[in-house]
Amino acid sequence: MSSASTVLQFHDVSVIRDGNTILDSVSWKVDSDERWVVLGPNGAGKTTLLQIAAAAMHPTSGTAEVLQEALGKVDVFELRPMIGFASTAMARRIPRDETVLDVVLTAAYSVTGRWNEEYESIDTRRAERVLKEWGLEGFAGRRFGSLSDGEQKRVQIARSVMTDPELLLLDEPAASLDLGAREELVGLLGGYAASASSPAIVMVTHHVEEIPSGFTHALLLADGGIVASGPLDEALTSETLTETFGMTIELTERDNRFAARAAA
Repeated sequence: MSSASTVLQFHDVSVIRDGNTILDSVSWKVDSDERWVVLGPNGAGKTTLLQIAAAAMHPTSGTAEVLQEALGKVDVFELRPMIGFASTAMARRIPRDETVLDVVLTAAYSVTGRWNEEYESIDTRRAERVLKEWGLEGFAGRRFGSLSDGEQKRVQIARSVMTDPELLLLDEPAASLDLGAREELVGLLGGYAASASSPAIVMVTHHVEEIPSGFTHALLLADGGIVASGPLDEALTSETLTETFGMTIELTERDNRFAARAAA
């Protein structure tokens, strides 16, 4: 019997901004042992969905429960430290001259940029161990701004798991990476996803090629609504991708990795 608990529960969640519907009656559930990929075209509502999951935004209507706490009825500042979040927007807030060790270490206080915080030796050891797990041995003293895109992405993810979160949210972690850096990151994410000790994961991406092995579920969005949701082999198909992107798409799978292209 599974001991998984529910970490995300959306009930008819809608988000309306300036009269535009960004999310439209989304109902969705994520359990602690699941790894979800969220796919959809630009403007589908993916990032908004992730912002709600991160307790950084409230829905216009419907209810959203994050780590079994209802948004609007919980202190989000107590909730957010239990959520790991890596995104391009987060990366922009990291000082370019911050050392890699401090980028990861400051996650313990949910701040970017070390100031006068006091850290215990256990925090430093934890940060060093996380850096090693993400292939960043020897990077502790490097400046964040001196790293390649791929290295910066891995530092962001290392920071997001520093506090042993109960939910990990990744917003396009492989965006802008070259092929080698992408494959290195996808491989590391696949290993992390396969571990039973890892938290629930929700990853937004534009490309099926970026889905790591070990991911279990897919949510496909278009025009703010759900096209398909469920186990990966049921929700991610040529037919659902075709409906999601409005063009005929052929999906192929090999060794637990996917590829997609427009039909000839």
